[in-house]
Amino acid sequence: MVPTYAWLWTLLAFILTWIVFHLIKRKKTAAEEAEAETEERRDGVADVIIVGAGVAGSALAYALAKDGRRVHVIERDLKEPQRFMGELMQAGGRLKLAQLGLEDCLKEIDAQESHSLAIYKDGKHGTLYYPSSTKFPYEPQGRFLRNGRLVQRLRKKAASLANVQLEEGTVKSLIEEKGMVKGVTYKNSAGEEITAFAPLTVVCDGCYSNLRRSAIDNKEEVLSHFVGFVVKNSRLEDPHSMHLTFCKPFPCVIYQITSDEVRVAAELPADSIPSMANGDMVNFLKKTVAPQIPETGKLRETLLKGVDEGLLEVKIHATMSMSAKPCDKKGVIVLGDAFNMRHPIIASGMMVALSDVLIIRNLLRSLPNIGNTKKVSELIKSFYIIRKPMAATVNTLAAVFSQVLIATTDEAREGMRQGCFNYLCSGGFRTTGMMAILGGMNPRPLTLVLHLVAITLTSMGYLLSPFPSPRRFWHSLRTFALALKMLGAHLVDEGFKEMLIPTNAAAYRRNYMATASD
Repeated sequence: MVPTYAWLWTLLAFILTWIVFHLIKRKKTAAEEAEAETEERRDGVADVIIVGAGVAGSALAYALAKDGRRVHVIERDLKEPQRFMGELMQAGGRLKLAQLGLEDCLKEIDAQESHSLAIYKDGKHGTLYYPSSTKFPYEPQGRFLRNGRLVQRLRKKAASLANVQLEEGTVKSLIEEKGMVKGVTYKNSAGEEITAFAPLTVVCDGCYSNLRRSAIDNKEEVLSHFVGFVVKNSRLEDPHSMHLTFCKPFPCVIYQITSDEVRVAAELPADSIPSMANGDMVNFLKKTVAPQIPETGKLRETLLKGVDEGLLEVKIHATMSMSAKPCDKKGVIVLGDAFNMRHPIIASGMMVALSDVLIIRNLLRSLPNIGNTKKVSELIKSFYIIRKPMAATVNTLAAVFSQVLIATTDEAREGMRQGCFNYLCSGGFRTTGMMAILGGMNPRPLTLVLHLVAITLTSMGYLLSPFPSPRRFWHSLRTFALALKMLGAHLVDEGFKEMLIPTNAAAYRRNYMATASD
């Protein structure tokens, strides 16, 4: 019996030793993590470094600083940006600004109310209004605006907080150690090279980000270009609509950006941009675009006035698309156009960026200390799921709508283009449903998919009318195949589950669309 007892005591001693060893190890690890967090908080100049002070960066800086975080914002150029993208804040974007406490930034910049989308094609037109819905907890209106003025207001609001350091400088690189981003290296306005450290770095330096490839494996695709110019001392007869003309081969938009300034923007092929120097651009606008613009509402008159006055503030901007891919590196988040881009024809980029800012702010609120890298990484993983209802809806709509608007000699594509116009102008739940999606008032991917299916069926019906024939039947089948190809690509890109299962959309509406203020 003695050897048996000895064996049992030996086994018990081994088990107790193993338990004690692991308890000590776990306690030591926890102590090291707590010490590391304390060290980060004590020695770090900031809790968060934000690269870029555009709409997303400035809004995030303000939101995090209001929660008590110390924020260091580094922006390449603090002068007012001169750009013509981001000139419509959709109704859903205004809601996000209100939830972030930034709704007053739309005041005192001469922003104009946006009530509707007016569309024109082959002498016909329709006006699509934002729906008045009791389910949307904010005023169902957008705002046309000067993007640079909005950015300056957001920067001023963020910089007014004592725990925000807004600095002009050019960030050269991220500082990495063992796959973890620790901060950035940048040159300040005096030309001095400086290193700044923080537990969390947020990259939101725009569509031409030079840090994107250091954080995520995303590649942008140039789809086309827009030429835009401002017409001074002008006011449209309907200044509260975005006027979209189904021109051939690409669309043209005209809208009121201030009380006496109108923006004209015409889309151009990616590989064929008329020269400004030799007058090709003026000829293109006068001879190709202008004759297709309706004379009603002073639209054509305004465009021609702008051309005759020399295309004031003319700029050519690439339209780019880039799917959102999660960042695997710890200690860094990528937001805004540096993270996810879509065709600007639906003017929803700022809305998606502000939605992302709101989600990040709410997630980080649960952490007393951002220095806990493990917990931050877990929260960021959930961010990529939570953002899907808004982002996937907008990305899919932008991609499909921009493709449908392109005029070709292909009968199937032209049938889809006409079917889209007919569907949008048909009124009732079709029009209100699409405008709710466009305005960010109903970010439900499945609802969008159902509307796109209905548009496809409308297009097929148009091609088959007034009576079916083998040729018409063939082109209607090709239209169906084109629609499947367009939609299928985004179902794969955004995820079948996120697009077709309404659970995430319901949770997003419950948590991020419920109230206009936090």
